[in-house]
Amino acid sequence: MPRDPLPPRRTTADRLRAALLDLGRNKAAVVTHREKAWASVTFEGARHRVTLRFDGPDAVAAGEHFVATLPEHEFALPGQLVADATVTRVDHTLLPQPQMTVECELLLLVDA
Repeated sequence: MPRDPLPPRRTTADRLRAALLDLGRNKAAVVTHREKAWASVTFEGARHRVTLRFDGPDAVAAGEHFVATLPEHEFALPGQLVADATVTRVDHTLLPQPQMTVECELLLLVDA
């Protein structure tokens, strides 16, 4: 009897996107996500730049919550430590409907 294929493994980037969407009260869409390896003498990890779009009045309110809470948010990402989380850009549009685009940058370190 053939075995069912295993579900695809979730990567750190997948988990980070899910955590960011959760912080945005699941009212956002990921527009872009770029990851670049990062290392110092004592640490290794990756820098993530993520752009989220919040469409509509309720979503914009969730986006404002996201912007206010991201820098101090305690993430729970297995094997990773979020060393820095910063909102780098916020754009608002009012017409034809409220929309907010948020760009953020996060430094994730391997938690050994």
